[in-house]
Amino acid sequence: MLSDSVGSAAPHSQRLATACQRIGNGPAVVLVHGVGMDHSFWKPQVASLSPSYSVIAYDLLGHGASPLPGDPATLAEFSEHLIALLDALAIRTAHLVGHSMGALVVLETALSFPDRVASVTALNAVYCRSAAHRAAIIQRAHDLVLDDAMIEATIARWFGSPIAPEQQHAAAEARALLQRVDPTGYRRTYRLFAIADTAHVGRLPTLKPPALFLTGELDPNSTPEMSRAMARIVPNGRAVIVPQARHMMSMTAPEEVNRLILEFLDACEATAAVAAPRAAQHGR
Repeated sequence: MLSDSVGSAAPHSQRLATACQRIGNGPAVVLVHGVGMDHSFWKPQVASLSPSYSVIAYDLLGHGASPLPGDPATLAEFSEHLIALLDALAIRTAHLVGHSMGALVVLETALSFPDRVASVTALNAVYCRSAAHRAAIIQRAHDLVLDDAMIEATIARWFGSPIAPEQQHAAAEARALLQRVDPTGYRRTYRLFAIADTAHVGRLPTLKPPALFLTGELDPNSTPEMSRAMARIVPNGRAVIVPQARHMMSMTAPEEVNRLILEFLDACEATAAVAAPRAAQHGR
């Protein structure tokens, strides 16, 4: 099933229109992309997950065909936008999978609306950047101009320089998405991303759903230590580092990333199936 857009009533009575794609049957899995991308970023994951799950990929606020976030943007409105999408699709609970900025959104949603979230998979998430990294990204956000030079610098951070021959196609796809992103939406979202690495400090120990933190061994900005640090303080968290992978590993190493996501989702579903009869017996 393919839905080009969904209208829904968000909290605070704000009307939101969301561009999304829904494919497959089974438990719901929502895919949340990062800054500068759109729902098509998830093509390899949609193909892999949809035989077993109902997979929803949508455009973040300020991206694709979705409306702009506020100025300044907040994680709360991105989270509310996701919950509004679930409401519009009549989905009570869903597994959430987010990449980079999308990882921050799914963590915020799980912390704010725990009863709506079956599990969290955070790919290439940022957490407590070093002082040098934080200063660098804040400076980039301040100076942001969406031109060819900035796009090429972004592609180099994501894929390395020079780009490996086997990753040229993925880099070209990412470049094309950056070239057509709405400049205002990109700017507002990136400025939020630049300061949101500490948004969940002190809150992650209260995260209720099971959580998988995945990042690449060679990701210089969403580092392995960040994922390990989050997994250590989440009650039911686990970190897995993908060898030789960088920031866009869902595009460049989709087989391994998809395998890890599927294993985690299947394990969560199996655990939930065992727990459900027990909960029913206790409720009698």
